[in-house]
Amino acid sequence: MTLFRDRSGPRIKHVADEGAPYETITVDKLTPIIGGEIDGVDLRDISNQQMDEIHRALTENCVIFFRDQHLTQEQHLDFGRRFGELHIHPAAPAEPGHPELMIIYADKDSPRANGEGWHSDVSCDPEPPMGSILYIRKCPPKGGDTLFANMYAAYEALSDRMKTYLEGLTARHTGEHYRGQYANYGIKDKESYPFADHPVVRTHPVTGKKALYVNEGFTRYINGIPRDESTGILNYLYKHMANPLFQCRFRWQENSIAFWDNRCVQHHAMWDYWPHTRSGNRVTVKGDRPY
Repeated sequence: MTLFRDRSGPRIKHVADEGAPYETITVDKLTPIIGGEIDGVDLRDISNQQMDEIHRALTENCVIFFRDQHLTQEQHLDFGRRFGELHIHPAAPAEPGHPELMIIYADKDSPRANGEGWHSDVSCDPEPPMGSILYIRKCPPKGGDTLFANMYAAYEALSDRMKTYLEGLTARHTGEHYRGQYANYGIKDKESYPFADHPVVRTHPVTGKKALYVNEGFTRYINGIPRDESTGILNYLYKHMANPLFQCRFRWQENSIAFWDNRCVQHHAMWDYWPHTRSGNRVTVKGDRPY
């Protein structure tokens, strides 16, 4: 999809790149910009061609969704491993015996919910995750949606002058906000948490396209410029990338899965379902150092 910014404002025009039809799955796009719901596949038993088409659907839609899946913990892990080595979260709780299987849980007694606020998963790591596969088994009767935003589109909608300004800049990402975040799970704080400097605009290693790569959850400042200037630029970018024109919204049902490309997508989990419970697991696939 080709995206560009209308001079009269932030409206996004789009031109779809027609690809070959899918043969073993169906893909129902949520919006022209981001998101595709996949049908015709049981993730417990996937052929090689289906895997190829799922990977293609992820590349084309940035985040993909599956309904009515019934995976064991081992099958969830195995599906993730088909995309690469699995990542272990530096702070969050995991299932006993499965450090790669993150626990996602919030109920009426939780001080917070996983994924609140716009972010790219664990961008504080020197090699942040390639993608995340979230499997929700229990969800509230209403609410608990997740928003996803396309960072290719956010970058393309910037003015040429802003693109020139951001070129070559790096920003510091830290995981210090993890401190105390999982105390309700009985997890003690570590002496230190990961930090890394990453390009403000990264290049996707598969598509070669550029995407914004700063987020409110982890990014603290842009390197090499005055802090007040950094704060102003980051605040502008955070507001810009949260534009609904770049987004899709996924309404969870029990036994649904979302798989997002962490290199070009940010997400925001809504905690609007108190006092109900939302729970499941997340498998995260390792990635490479951004460039």
